Amino acid sequence: MKKWFLLAGAVCSEVTGSLSLKAATGHPGWYALVVLGYAASFVFLAAVLRNGMALGVAYGVWGALGVGLTAALAAVFFGEALTTTVIAGIGFIVVGVLLIELGSHRAVREEVAA
Repeated sequence: MKKWFLLAGAVCSEVTGSLSLKAATGHPGWYALVVLGYAASFVFLAAVLRNGMALGVAYGVWGALGVGLTAALAAVFFGEALTTTVIAGIGFIVVGVLLIELGSHRAVREEVAA
């Protein structure tokens, strides 16, 4: 369970960094939060991997949730478009990550059985 909390920290940090990057285009002071957000994200992601989560799962969830949350929050904070096509794309990303997660669990079970 700890690794999932660490992964949530990685996602939130990365989304913070990405949203701050957009904010920094008009106000350069936001660049400090960009650097902190991305640095924290990689520290959290490294901790997730040290705690035993498979790289494909960790990176897939991190990337998918990062894309989805960034798109949704950019719509809220910056008025960016959140169209049906964008929402469908986010849905496809989530499905892809779920398939990777399921596949990694199956691979572990097959490895243990052998």
